Amino acid sequence: MTRSIIPFGPQHPVLPEPLHLKLTVEDETVVEAIPALGYVHRGLEGLAQRRDYHQMIYVVERVCGICSCIHAMCYCNAIEKLMGLEVPRRAKYLRVIWSELHRVHSHLLWLGLFADAFGFESLFMNLWKIRERVMDINEATAGNRVIVSTNIIGGVRRDISEDWLKQILKDITEIEQQLKPMFDVMTNDYTIKKRTVGKGVLSKELCHQLGAAGPTLRGSGWAQDVRQLKYEAFDELDFEPVVEYDGDCYSRNKVRFRETFQSLEIVRQAINRIPSGELAVKPKGNPDGEIAFRVEQPRGELFYYVKCNGGKNPERVRIRTPTFANIPPLLAMLPGAQLADVPVLALSIDPCISCTER
Repeated sequence: MTRSIIPFGPQHPVLPEPLHLKLTVEDETVVEAIPALGYVHRGLEGLAQRRDYHQMIYVVERVCGICSCIHAMCYCNAIEKLMGLEVPRRAKYLRVIWSELHRVHSHLLWLGLFADAFGFESLFMNLWKIRERVMDINEATAGNRVIVSTNIIGGVRRDISEDWLKQILKDITEIEQQLKPMFDVMTNDYTIKKRTVGKGVLSKELCHQLGAAGPTLRGSGWAQDVRQLKYEAFDELDFEPVVEYDGDCYSRNKVRFRETFQSLEIVRQAINRIPSGELAVKPKGNPDGEIAFRVEQPRGELFYYVKCNGGKNPERVRIRTPTFANIPPLLAMLPGAQLADVPVLALSIDPCISCTER
């Protein structure tokens, strides 16, 4: 057999992420994959020593724009725990609403890119058209489409009016109706099943050993979701982790599509149960001590370690994003795959390299 080394990325028409893989192939079969990262390192963690703990909210929101609200929510929770702040219940519900809307538009973005990887241009455009409706809700309620900047230390800076809460309920019902036929295509179409079923299989045991996170983990049979830890208002909302059991690209696809419907239902529950009350409590003094806090980002577990020394600037902010956890599983599923399947396998973990390289 002829053995060759082929570079995949950091620029690739299917994968809009600066991930470089050095693939060793025998004819058309991948036998080894070696990653190279570091193309978009921005030094955001280093800014923590030069920005006060309020300003750092704007910094962490730019670790990843698509899930910016969830990054800010995780960081704010860490600081609030250090300062002993009790966030008002209405603020907790509002955080859940905005964070789940971010999860929906993140999954729809990925589903569109996944469809595009198979050449389904019309499906790609239709999924992104529905995503636009979620972005419009963000813009109407927070003033921005992507980085909404609603989280502050002690709560949220904005409220959502009763009229807009009713409008959101109407919008998400229509979004669900529009997504149902697309779910049928993404799960039953012959071409999609041919490209995903049995591809990139990650066993339940190996998935656990390699520390996979999020839909990559749940697609291999693990019912693990950090939202089960009941942070914010999740202790008052009803949901179960979305799980598939085959561990292949098809299972990871189904998990994300089913989670999109689940997040819309969580938003509906939060709106129907949201209490009245204050939006924030004012912090006094500066945080002191160290803490770790984690939340469920669209791609999986997001982990923040924050260390403060009583000054206005944090001493250390360390972030571990889910893509960092999912790269080892990706490297494990590539050997044995056909070269033509590499873009689909790489996309199946929903990589965000700018998240990984702060």
